[in-house]
Amino acid sequence: MLSCSTSFFYTRPRPHTIHPTPITMKKRKEQPILEEIPITDIGAEGKAIARADGMVIFVPFVVPGDIVDIQILKKKKNYAEGRAIAIRHYSDKRTPAQCPHFGTCGGCRWQTLNYADQLAAKQQQVRDNFERLGHLDCSGLQPICGSENIYEYRNKLEFTFSSRAWHDLPPAPDAPPDPGALGFHIPSLFDKVLNIEHCALQPPLSDRIRLAVRDYALAHNLPFYDIRNHTGCLRNLIIRNTATGQWMVILVIADRHPGWEGLLDHLRDTFPQITSLQYIINTKMNDSYTDLPAVTYAGADHVQETMQGYAGAPALHFTIRPQTFYQTNSPQAQRLYSFVAQYAQLTPDDTVYDLYTGTGTIALFLAHLCRQVIGIEYVDDSIAAARQNAIANHIGNTQFFAGDMAKVLTPQFVQQHGAPSVVITDPPRAGMHEKVVDQLLAMLPRRIVYVSCNPATQARDIALLSARYRLGRIQPVDMFPHTQHVENIAELIRID
Repeated sequence: MLSCSTSFFYTRPRPHTIHPTPITMKKRKEQPILEEIPITDIGAEGKAIARADGMVIFVPFVVPGDIVDIQILKKKKNYAEGRAIAIRHYSDKRTPAQCPHFGTCGGCRWQTLNYADQLAAKQQQVRDNFERLGHLDCSGLQPICGSENIYEYRNKLEFTFSSRAWHDLPPAPDAPPDPGALGFHIPSLFDKVLNIEHCALQPPLSDRIRLAVRDYALAHNLPFYDIRNHTGCLRNLIIRNTATGQWMVILVIADRHPGWEGLLDHLRDTFPQITSLQYIINTKMNDSYTDLPAVTYAGADHVQETMQGYAGAPALHFTIRPQTFYQTNSPQAQRLYSFVAQYAQLTPDDTVYDLYTGTGTIALFLAHLCRQVIGIEYVDDSIAAARQNAIANHIGNTQFFAGDMAKVLTPQFVQQHGAPSVVITDPPRAGMHEKVVDQLLAMLPRRIVYVSCNPATQARDIALLSARYRLGRIQPVDMFPHTQHVENIAELIRID
């Protein structure tokens, strides 16, 4: 397990009222306050756990070992939700938050929990899901693979424009009109956005680009989007970067308001580091943009990412366009795929099925180890990118097919393309469709390597496979420091 180290000294201040967090419930009556309550554990959704008056209380933005005053916000039969309004004693597990927005922004809720304890909590999360939900043997659980970079590790951030900015305190009666905000949504408030001055998850150029966009838009009266009334011009800003030093900026607009091109000109002229400047016009009622065409305004229509090959293979080069999915923590993606390769134990004669292949990154990473890899993915654009990446990397033993997994992976498909000796599966959070599980049991590959961003549904699916497969090694990988999310790999070995 990687240890947590910090380059600064943390001094515990005196007990104080902590930074206010948003309360979205309607005010009905004075909510009770429980004083000097110990925080005992990590809970779901990045919250911590306290126990008082015979109930479990979920509290965000505190860490085990803190002693806090808790205001109860919601009370159910078996649990309650609250917020810490004062910290009476600081836990030894605490570390300083590097984000000035911690406690208001909904992200990075574990930022004040030292990294070693974050990793321990994620390891326990995997164990709990496998043992309690799946009733699985966890004797093969390996130490979690921590991230070498716990800040500036993301290669993609998405920001939202809103005509309604979130303020910690109500504005004064004589305050000027709200100019709007560019940043992240406040949790549970679909129309409120927090102006982000600094985000520690991406290299500093990301901050400079975002602030330049906001300042230019305000100075030139470009209207921020009003999601309630569906008016305004500026909707979203997406910033991507690669390990090769390339940057992509995508501006999403609702209409061609006069002056919007001047903003793109300003970015092009101010930031020569931007190698791909794009825009998307989104007139829909929602912010999803992956189904919309992107227009190249300046530079290339893509950026290039490079990943070290496995077991002596040449480095891989991946073309990333605005709608392309790529793991947002590039160094950890390299480690994740290396574990997959180890657990697959491929031979030169193997046929591998890569289910939910995305843009084919795992398939191409493994291709030199086996006879052929067949990738299946629902999104047509991803399959097109996978095929292009195979050509660009001179890999000729892969095939990629688009379609709904439960409908594509049929006995006829297997008969046509050959039964797999190894299957890699990396489904979405909901896990695999039961028809896909049934087809795995019909194909009976020698090994299944199951990659998941949700250990709960992963445990459920593995339990369904347990009649014919033994659970081997389990490898958690931390892709997202300071959050509760964990990626997990499970090795399934056929029982002969």
